[in-house]
Amino acid sequence: MAKLDNNGILQRLQERFVDDAIRNVSEPFGLLTVETDTTQLLDVLEFLKTDGELQFGYLTDITAVHYPEKDKELAVVYHVHSLINRMRIRIKVFVDGKYPAIPTATALWDGANWMERETYDFFGIQFVGHPDLRRILNVDDMEVFPMRKEYPLEDSNKVDKKDYFFGR
Repeated sequence: MAKLDNNGILQRLQERFVDDAIRNVSEPFGLLTVETDTTQLLDVLEFLKTDGELQFGYLTDITAVHYPEKDKELAVVYHVHSLINRMRIRIKVFVDGKYPAIPTATALWDGANWMERETYDFFGIQFVGHPDLRRILNVDDMEVFPMRKEYPLEDSNKVDKKDYFFGR
Protein backbone atom coordinates (compact mmCIF):
# COMPACT_ATOMS: atom_id res chain seq x y z
CA MET A 1 0.00 0.00 0.00
CA ALA A 2 1.36 3.44 -0.98
CA LYS A 3 1.74 6.23 1.55
CA LEU A 4 -1.59 7.96 2.07
CA ASP A 5 -1.84 11.71 1.44
CA ASN A 6 -4.64 14.30 1.21
CA ASN A 7 -5.27 13.53 -2.47
CA GLY A 8 -5.58 9.82 -1.70
CA ILE A 9 -8.05 10.47 1.11
CA LEU A 10 -10.11 12.79 -1.08
CA GLN A 11 -10.09 10.28 -3.93
CA ARG A 12 -11.36 7.49 -1.61
CA LEU A 13 -14.12 9.78 -0.32
CA GLN A 14 -15.18 10.83 -3.83
CA GLU A 15 -15.21 7.20 -5.01
CA ARG A 16 -17.48 6.22 -2.14
CA PHE A 17 -19.73 9.31 -2.01
CA VAL A 18 -21.23 10.79 -5.15
CA ASP A 19 -23.95 13.38 -5.72
CA ASP A 20 -22.10 16.29 -4.09
CA ALA A 21 -21.88 14.64 -0.64
CA ILE A 22 -18.25 15.81 -0.34
CA ARG A 23 -17.87 19.47 -1.30
CA ASN A 24 -15.98 22.70 -0.57
CA VAL A 25 -12.66 20.89 -0.37
CA SER A 26 -9.73 22.92 0.92
CA GLU A 27 -6.37 22.39 2.62
CA PRO A 28 -5.72 25.22 5.08
CA PHE A 29 -2.23 24.74 6.53
CA GLY A 30 -2.12 21.29 4.90
CA LEU A 31 -5.18 19.95 6.78
CA LEU A 32 -7.69 18.38 4.38
CA THR A 33 -11.07 19.98 5.05
CA VAL A 34 -14.33 18.84 3.48
CA GLU A 35 -17.96 19.77 3.92
CA THR A 36 -20.96 17.46 3.92
CA ASP A 37 -24.56 17.68 5.13
CA THR A 38 -26.47 16.24 8.06
CA THR A 39 -27.96 13.41 6.01
CA GLN A 40 -24.53 12.16 4.90
CA LEU A 41 -22.52 12.92 8.04
CA LEU A 42 -22.70 9.57 9.83
CA ASP A 43 -22.01 7.67 6.61
CA VAL A 44 -18.92 9.82 5.95
CA LEU A 45 -17.64 9.44 9.52
CA GLU A 46 -18.28 5.69 9.53
CA PHE A 47 -16.52 5.26 6.19
CA LEU A 48 -13.49 7.22 7.42
CA LYS A 49 -13.35 5.09 10.56
CA THR A 50 -13.95 1.63 9.11
CA ASP A 51 -12.30 1.81 5.69
CA GLY A 52 -9.33 -0.58 5.70
CA GLU A 53 -7.08 1.88 3.88
CA LEU A 54 -8.05 5.13 5.63
CA GLN A 55 -8.44 3.92 9.25
CA PHE A 56 -9.50 7.24 10.83
CA GLY A 57 -10.21 5.56 14.15
CA TYR A 58 -9.49 8.43 16.53
CA LEU A 59 -11.98 11.26 17.07
CA THR A 60 -9.85 14.22 18.13
CA ASP A 61 -12.51 16.88 18.59
CA ILE A 62 -16.05 18.05 17.92
CA THR A 63 -16.78 21.75 18.13
CA ALA A 64 -18.78 24.44 16.37
CA VAL A 65 -18.31 27.88 14.85
CA HIS A 66 -20.96 30.59 14.65
CA TYR A 67 -21.18 32.51 11.36
CA PRO A 68 -24.08 34.93 11.98
CA GLU A 69 -23.84 36.38 8.45
CA LYS A 70 -24.59 33.03 6.72
CA ASP A 71 -27.96 31.38 6.03
CA LYS A 72 -26.92 28.23 7.86
CA GLU A 73 -25.08 30.07 10.58
CA LEU A 74 -23.63 27.25 12.69
CA ALA A 75 -20.89 24.90 11.50
CA VAL A 76 -20.30 21.70 13.44
CA VAL A 77 -16.66 20.71 12.98
CA TYR A 78 -15.22 17.21 13.41
CA HIS A 79 -11.49 16.43 13.54
CA VAL A 80 -10.57 12.78 13.07
CA HIS A 81 -7.13 11.24 13.03
CA SER A 82 -5.65 8.15 11.42
CA LEU A 83 -2.91 7.11 13.80
CA ILE A 84 -1.86 4.33 11.40
CA ASN A 85 -1.41 6.69 8.45
CA ARG A 86 -0.43 9.77 10.49
CA MET A 87 -3.12 11.84 8.76
CA ARG A 88 -5.91 14.12 9.92
CA ILE A 89 -9.08 15.40 8.30
CA ARG A 90 -11.63 18.07 9.20
CA ILE A 91 -15.30 17.59 8.35
CA LYS A 92 -17.70 20.54 8.50
CA VAL A 93 -21.49 20.42 8.54
CA PHE A 94 -23.52 23.64 8.40
CA VAL A 95 -26.85 23.74 10.25
CA ASP A 96 -29.62 26.27 10.77
CA GLY A 97 -29.21 28.61 13.75
CA LYS A 98 -32.85 28.63 14.85
CA TYR A 99 -33.00 24.90 15.62
CA PRO A 100 -29.54 23.47 15.00
CA ALA A 101 -29.86 19.70 14.90
CA ILE A 102 -27.39 17.05 13.77
CA PRO A 103 -27.17 13.28 14.35
CA THR A 104 -25.01 12.11 17.23
CA ALA A 105 -21.69 10.35 16.61
CA THR A 106 -21.81 8.47 19.92
CA ALA A 107 -22.62 5.21 18.10
CA LEU A 108 -19.24 5.48 16.33
CA TRP A 109 -17.10 6.86 19.17
CA ASP A 110 -17.91 6.70 22.87
CA GLY A 111 -15.69 9.77 23.30
CA ALA A 112 -18.13 11.83 21.22
CA ASN A 113 -20.44 11.90 24.26
CA TRP A 114 -18.69 14.63 26.20
CA MET A 115 -17.54 16.51 23.10
CA GLU A 116 -21.15 16.77 21.92
CA ARG A 117 -22.32 17.83 25.37
CA GLU A 118 -19.72 20.61 25.40
CA THR A 119 -20.73 21.75 21.90
CA TYR A 120 -24.38 21.75 22.96
CA ASP A 121 -23.52 23.66 26.14
CA PHE A 122 -21.72 26.48 24.34
CA PHE A 123 -23.44 26.62 20.92
CA GLY A 124 -26.88 25.03 21.40
CA ILE A 125 -26.36 22.28 18.82
CA GLN A 126 -28.94 19.50 19.32
CA PHE A 127 -27.25 16.12 18.80
CA VAL A 128 -30.22 13.94 17.89
CA GLY A 129 -30.01 10.51 19.51
CA HIS A 130 -27.44 11.53 22.13
CA PRO A 131 -27.89 9.39 25.28
CA ASP A 132 -27.58 12.27 27.78
CA LEU A 133 -27.54 15.70 26.10
CA ARG A 134 -27.35 18.23 28.92
CA ARG A 135 -25.02 21.01 29.97
CA ILE A 136 -21.57 19.91 31.05
CA LEU A 137 -19.69 23.10 32.05
CA ASN A 138 -22.22 25.92 32.40
CA VAL A 139 -24.96 26.08 35.02
CA ASP A 140 -28.02 23.96 34.26
CA ASP A 141 -30.52 26.83 34.27
CA MET A 142 -28.54 28.95 31.78
CA GLU A 143 -30.81 29.96 28.90
CA VAL A 144 -28.19 31.23 26.42
CA PHE A 145 -25.30 29.68 24.53
CA PRO A 146 -22.26 31.84 25.30
CA MET A 147 -20.07 31.03 22.28
CA ARG A 148 -22.58 32.35 19.77
CA LYS A 149 -21.75 35.77 18.41
CA GLU A 150 -24.96 37.31 19.69
CA TYR A 151 -23.46 39.46 22.43
CA PRO A 152 -21.11 42.46 22.43
CA LEU A 153 -17.45 41.68 23.08
CA GLU A 154 -17.14 44.32 25.79
CA ASP A 155 -19.40 46.24 28.10
CA SER A 156 -19.59 49.72 26.54
CA ASN A 157 -20.22 51.23 29.99
CA LYS A 158 -16.97 49.97 31.44
CA VAL A 159 -15.09 52.98 32.83
CA ASP A 160 -11.53 51.73 32.33
CA LYS A 161 -12.04 51.48 28.54
CA LYS A 162 -12.70 55.18 27.96
CA ASP A 163 -10.37 56.82 25.43
CA TYR A 164 -9.49 59.78 27.72
CA PHE A 165 -7.69 57.37 30.08
CA PHE A 166 -5.29 56.59 27.23
CA GLY A 167 -4.67 60.16 26.04
CA ARG A 168 -6.97 59.84 23.04
